[in-house]
Formats: sequence, C-alpha cells, structure tokens
Amino acid sequence: METKEKTKKKPTIKTEVKENTWEYKNRDYYLLNRLEPLTYTIPSKHTRRYPLVWFDLDKGYERELRYATNQKSIFVDEQKGNATLSHIVFEKGHLHVPKEKRNLQEFLDHHPHKDIIFKELNLVQEATDDLSMIELQIEALTTAKDLEIDHAEAIMRVEKGSDVSKLSSKELRRDTLLFAKQSPGLFLDLVNDDNIQLRNIGINAREQGIIILSPDQRTFTWGTNKKKLMTVPFDENPYTALAAWFKTDEGLEVYRSIEKKLK
Repeated sequence: METKEKTKKKPTIKTEVKENTWEYKNRDYYLLNRLEPLTYTIPSKHTRRYPLVWFDLDKGYERELRYATNQKSIFVDEQKGNATLSHIVFEKGHLHVPKEKRNLQEFLDHHPHKDIIFKELNLVQEATDDLSMIELQIEALTTAKDLEIDHAEAIMRVEKGSDVSKLSSKELRRDTLLFAKQSPGLFLDLVNDDNIQLRNIGINAREQGIIILSPDQRTFTWGTNKKKLMTVPFDENPYTALAAWFKTDEGLEVYRSIEKKLK
C-alpha cells in the first residue's frame, strides 16, 4: 500500500505595511531667536564636526543622514550610486521648500538642529501659542491692575531690588503693569508666592532700621536693643530664610510686631 506524502504548506509571513502619513504640501522654516542673517547654511551631510544621525526606533540604531538631490532617501544606507549634494541655505532667516522637494522636507524634519536652530512654520500652532500668550497677558494685567500697592512693591522688588523704594506709587504701578505684560507667567507665579510679601516686609524692616542684618548676613537682630532674632542657615538667602522663619510660632510674633512698626 502506497502512502502519499502530504506536502506541508509554508506559513504565510505577514509583513506590516506602514501607512504613509507624510502630508504633501509646501513648507516654510525659520531660524529661532529671531535671527535674520543675509544667509545661513545648515549642515547637509554627516561629518565629525557636524554629526548628522537619527536614531531609528524600528531598527534600534543610529542612521547617518545626508541630503542629496538625486536620491529618494535621506539615509545614507539606503542611497545608491553617486550622491549629488546640495547646500541648505536660509535667506534672511527664512527657507521655503516646495512640496515637490519631499526629500529635503524629510531631511529637515529629521535634522538634529530642528527646534534648536530652526523650526518649521506652523500657522495653526503659531496662532494657538499667540492666543495662549495673549490670554495669559490679559490675566496678568488684570491681576496687576487690582493689586494692592504693598503687594506690587513686593513683586517688583524681586525684579528691581532696592531701587523699588525710590519709586513713586504711579511709577510702581506703571512698572508692575509693564512687568506683567512682558513676563506674565513669572508675574503670576510671584503673585501666588506668599513668601514674596514676607520677604518684602523683612527688607523694608531692615531698610528702616527696625531689624539689622549682620555684615556676614548670618544673623538678624532687633535694631533697638540688638537682641538676636534668628540665625540664617548656611548658604541660604537671608530674606528667604527670614520669610520662612516668620511662619513659625516665634517668628509670627516678631512679624506682627514689625508690621505695626512699619505702618
């Protein structure tokens, strides 16, 4: 009896085809930090001085980049034959790349200098960022407008130091509004920092001789009887330490006493 050998079918290996999500469109790029030189050239091939590599997560290693006008791929290990190299030049801080030059767009997208030296112009993102900044400025300006003068002084002392004491109330209001407009995030952070006002009380008390800070900035004493109030921890700002001490049971009594003498 003859036995028929059954031929085993080889398992079908499925290869995952990645979806091409690249958007076919014209793109514009600009130099960061508002740089607008007549011309500015970025590296277009890998060298020891300017290493151009991109870590491929799928392959698990770094791949060398090179922009060649006669190649479809931006990766050296995929390029074939002689490569026709070309300079990449920003003119007055701007570079326009038409949709037909997809390899240049992809090269710029993988370039190590992207978001460090240059950035792609995204009008929607730019509008979103501008709107967020405007809203933050409005919040900061509204807060600054309604701020009590003592609180405004405390905040501006962080920005201007002891020069704040020389400002009139109108000058202080003006500078507070300007600070809120120019640095809205920092301004709002300072408004919500209760230590700022405590620091300001301490500085005012020292300027008026109510308390004394030793020349080595290690000890606070009463201005009248030279009685020691507190010792500043090593390598800490004396007024930051004083503000923290004002929150203790002992420091709270001193703080209330200083407040009365400042009025």
